[in-house]
Amino acid sequence: MSTQMRVRPAVRAANLTKTYGTGDATVVPLKNLSIDFAAGAFTAVMGPSGSGKSTLMHVLAGLDSADSGTVTLTHDDGATIELTGLGEKELTRVRRERIGFIFQAYNLVPAMTAEENILLPASLGGAATDRLFFEMVIDRLGLTDRLHHRPFELSGGQQQRVAVARALVSKPAVIFADEPTGNLDSRTGAEVLGLLRTAVDEFGQTVVMVTHDVNAAAGADSTVILNDGRVVDQLQDPTAELLAARMIEVAK
Repeated sequence: MSTQMRVRPAVRAANLTKTYGTGDATVVPLKNLSIDFAAGAFTAVMGPSGSGKSTLMHVLAGLDSADSGTVTLTHDDGATIELTGLGEKELTRVRRERIGFIFQAYNLVPAMTAEENILLPASLGGAATDRLFFEMVIDRLGLTDRLHHRPFELSGGQQQRVAVARALVSKPAVIFADEPTGNLDSRTGAEVLGLLRTAVDEFGQTVVMVTHDVNAAAGADSTVILNDGRVVDQLQDPTAELLAARMIEVAK
């Protein structure tokens, strides 16, 4: 029995279907997809382009809605909350308090400094920030001397680091990361992956990361492989070589 079957799920997707467009332009990125993501674990999500990875991440995080199916979060005490049944106000509160999201395209507020962007989720919710944790995160990400710069004054890699810090500093229960190392050099990418690993191992958070990088995925506890809107494989502690071979098989 896999690790994901032995522990409670932090996030459960059940029978998710999502459709875009109509007629000949119809695209179905999620097709009756069901998957559990283990609490306190680091799960990578891989698959060919168009397999539904980013759509799944956005639906799981409550940033997009499915046509049918449910998404359920489980708290540490076992209590559950179904995202798909929430109104916009309550959904916004849950996203702010329990979910961190690292966007592939940064999604920073142009008029705000790096520090203001990082602290934005906490400030919106009126929550206090753990300054020691904040300082550790920005030091690890090399942002200490960039906190007063606005996004247009930062490189793409620096903007991505700000986006990563924003998702981490409020210590959300679940962190979703959509290609978090895609725009980073290898050293900074390794630091980001190290921080996500630390979030799981030291702070008990749950990380779900979409990636095309088999080496990044190999650092996770398990890897889910999607194809054509469905889960086609789940691998525990796979090596980069195994993932590369499996992705070639799926692409065929």
